[in-house]
Amino acid sequence: MVNQIYKQVFSFFLSVLFLQSSTVSYVRKSFDLNKPCRHFVLYLHNIAYDDDNAANATAATIVNPLGLGDYSFGRVIICDNPVTMDQNYLSKPVARAQGFYFYNKKTNFNTWVAWTLVFNSTKHKGTFTIMDANPYGMEPTRDLAIVGGTGDFLMTRGIATLKTKLSQGSKYFCLEMNIKLYECY
Repeated sequence: MVNQIYKQVFSFFLSVLFLQSSTVSYVRKSFDLNKPCRHFVLYLHNIAYDDDNAANATAATIVNPLGLGDYSFGRVIICDNPVTMDQNYLSKPVARAQGFYFYNKKTNFNTWVAWTLVFNSTKHKGTFTIMDANPYGMEPTRDLAIVGGTGDFLMTRGIATLKTKLSQGSKYFCLEMNIKLYECY
């Protein structure tokens, strides 16, 4: 009888402890979308490789299937693009956008992006990663997710609002990236 009472008391304390620990671990930080913890605007410059510009190219197609429609479906591009503080390609880069994007829709121009912005300047050190769909053929501005980072951007989360500032066919484009970070440590 005494053993049974001890078992019931012990199981009661265990259940209280379990409920308390799960309640504490579920506390979430709330975000005010009008007040990011960091906000800055950067410009990404992409120069496509085309057999005669190897010295200047910052992006190259590594897969280009033919006959899959008019919207480059299946095309995969790898890049190491300079990122500057203004629209001038010749400005000193503050970061590099390294990663890839691929065309993933047969009915219009749409890409899926995975870029890590690598900062190595006097102002910022570290990285953050942008990963999301980029429906640039349909929308003048697009919001892409910032899903983590290192260094000055350790475990950050936020939104990169992309806007095409200049496009010269398939050879060159410049994107304005309005960066808003909502989780900063």
